[in-house]
Amino acid sequence: MRRHIFAAMMISRVAAGVLALALLAPSAAAQSPLANFDAYVARGVRDWDIPGLAIAVVKDDSVVFAKGYGVRKLGTQDSVNTHTLFANASTTKAFTSFVVELMVDEGKLRIDAPVTTYMPAFRLSDPIATRQITVADLLSHRTGVPEADYIWYDDTSSFPEIMRRLSYVPFNAPLRSHFEYQNITYALAGNLAADRAGTTWGKLVHDRILAPLGMRETTTGTPEESSHRNMAFAHDYVNDTVRPIKRYATDNIAPAGAMYSSVSDMAIWMRFLLDSARIGGKRLLSARGYADLFAPRILVDDKQFYPTAKLTHPRFQGYGEGWFLEDYRGEFVAFHTGSIDGMVAIVGLIPARNLGVVVFANRDHAELRHALMYTVFDRYIGASKHDWSAEMLTLYSALREEGKKGEREIDAAHVTGTQPSLPLARYAGVYADSLFGTAMVKVDGKKLVVTFGPLNIADLEHWHYDTFMAHWRDAYRGRQPMTFRLADDGTVAGLALGDEVFFKRVAIKP
Repeated sequence: MRRHIFAAMMISRVAAGVLALALLAPSAAAQSPLANFDAYVARGVRDWDIPGLAIAVVKDDSVVFAKGYGVRKLGTQDSVNTHTLFANASTTKAFTSFVVELMVDEGKLRIDAPVTTYMPAFRLSDPIATRQITVADLLSHRTGVPEADYIWYDDTSSFPEIMRRLSYVPFNAPLRSHFEYQNITYALAGNLAADRAGTTWGKLVHDRILAPLGMRETTTGTPEESSHRNMAFAHDYVNDTVRPIKRYATDNIAPAGAMYSSVSDMAIWMRFLLDSARIGGKRLLSARGYADLFAPRILVDDKQFYPTAKLTHPRFQGYGEGWFLEDYRGEFVAFHTGSIDGMVAIVGLIPARNLGVVVFANRDHAELRHALMYTVFDRYIGASKHDWSAEMLTLYSALREEGKKGEREIDAAHVTGTQPSLPLARYAGVYADSLFGTAMVKVDGKKLVVTFGPLNIADLEHWHYDTFMAHWRDAYRGRQPMTFRLADDGTVAGLALGDEVFFKRVAIKP
């Protein structure tokens, strides 16, 4: 920096005149691949109704674009900048797979070894699959165990308790036959690496990645809003209006999604990955381990992939270790999104072009992130006729309207003029399930209130017969019908949420 300033001070008057003439010609910025990209991002933020967004682009080991847009919280003037902290959410998984591969390099883990080699107490609902599941299976979502986020989301249970409940989840597919996104088994992989290293997952990531790379703004857990002056607040639609919402910690499955970072720090991470995991020319991860991160371990079908594929038409969709993989306009792309409590993220790489982009935003499922990633890719691959922001806004707006059909169907099935079979007090009690945990129903004045753990509370409004509509006190979650089922003797046997979730009533000893 000082050499450039000194050189500028030494420009002669003649050279200055030449420089003035040069300024009359088209600028280098106007001819760059990212010309007018700033205005494109700003327009996208407005069109998608996003309170705040930050983006960084790296190319050939340089940060070629980095900027923040909007505000950290609606109703304030607190601007987003390149150092604002956002939730990494599932982009955390790439850090977890990296430290697992570090442990493999050091001989503390074998990527193809059964998990029971290192954790004999590991149990899932299929005993044969349990014995066969490997570390690689955990990292690539191919265990066959379906998504079970209801076990940990907005729950204060410890990870051992989460794993105990996971053992009741039925397999959705045979081992390695099908991609099934699974946060809990990913967290298990991170905890396994930490155990083999003799430390915690957070300290392992800090000591082996964040500190060596100088990523000083990144945390491995959920930071307190009161202790950080530059952190984005979560937002979501509440009655069709974007509003700030409560943010819950995800530390109980931290290796799957609890990191927070800024685009400034994530630019360092992308430059490091695009340089084959080198620091100062020296590898931090072996060539084998680096290749494993981006090697397709399983194909991903359309139902498990992103709706954007309807527009970008990839010829293959796969998953490596912490990375979704696809082709785009003849280029190999590795990317991952993150979504949690009103915040979103995306990190996308084209390794062959030394090109990377990271986007953070503070509105739930703000899919402008995909549009900006593909737009950056287009700017460097070559001209494209697509306005990805406009096309994807149309796509996702239609999907959002499609989702509202379910609400309208619930209203259409509403039977008026009915009464509950029993007095409200007869529905009060404790309901439990080995997998889904415990629900408690109480009478509060003239209505029922249901709680699922200490964090999820809903007011129950009589809907029809013995069905009540649960209105979540966290209003962005909307509403959900719940039905009390009666036994043959007329007593309450349990509480049903849809056709698949049933909490049996628990008899309380006097």
